[in-house]
Amino acid sequence: MSAATRGSIFLEKARVLSQLAFDAEQFVLRVAAPKCAAHALPGSFAHLTCDAAIPMRRPLSIMRASAAEGWIEFLYKVVGPGLQALAARKGGDEISVLGPIGKPFQSHPERPRTLLLGGGVGIPPMIFLAERLTGDDAGWKPLVLMGSEVPFPFRARPSKLLIAGMPAGTIACMPLLEEWGVPSRLASKADFPGCHPGFVTELADSWLGCLSATELSEVEIFSCGPTPMLKASAQLARRYGVPCQVSLEEFMACAVGGCAGCTVEVRTPEGPAMKRVCVDGPVFDAYSVY
Repeated sequence: MSAATRGSIFLEKARVLSQLAFDAEQFVLRVAAPKCAAHALPGSFAHLTCDAAIPMRRPLSIMRASAAEGWIEFLYKVVGPGLQALAARKGGDEISVLGPIGKPFQSHPERPRTLLLGGGVGIPPMIFLAERLTGDDAGWKPLVLMGSEVPFPFRARPSKLLIAGMPAGTIACMPLLEEWGVPSRLASKADFPGCHPGFVTELADSWLGCLSATELSEVEIFSCGPTPMLKASAQLARRYGVPCQVSLEEFMACAVGGCAGCTVEVRTPEGPAMKRVCVDGPVFDAYSVY
């Protein structure tokens, strides 16, 4: 564990509180892990044991956390035997949780128009960030745009919140965000009702294109998802001249900076440098990596 993270990452025996199954082998797991819950921030993740017979942990982005109630929540899609074993865990089971890990998103009050882009398993950090922004009385104006090629892990419904620039018929939203008063829209090439039949970055482009120069000066983009989506997010940010933060996804072994197996090249004022996604990220300035 690096010196920068020593004392801020906790190892807990967490109890499974609930495990909800959704289409396409997607699950929402909630565990009691009070130390992690008290320190989790949007963009941070945890390293979980999936089964006693599987020694390698799995990194999962934190989707929600309640410091008051002591729980953290994850959304994940089964890929491989590790997450298949995790999906079999039931209420009351115990799992080992190491977290919270990583550099989180940093929102800036001078840019209250936060555009949150989530694709696939990159959706969880956007929900976490949206929840924190709505709970902060600082005048934030978050907009969440999400894309998926498999059914969304919630029952989408038509939104009652208007969003400028949305293509005709793009009305589907995430009900939880709607309850928080956060406008959202969905994109998918899978022909889901009410969703934009394309990429989530196309929706972002439509919205950004409707803003005045003054409004654009208040925008900051936050993005998490597949690499092509992150690159497209960075390109959008450059075109509109707005800052952008991206959360990278890399294979991790230790997840605490020791093995350096998740390094990526990042541009710095001193020149190119190799950074560890687990502790130097996973959130980076988009302009430094794309």
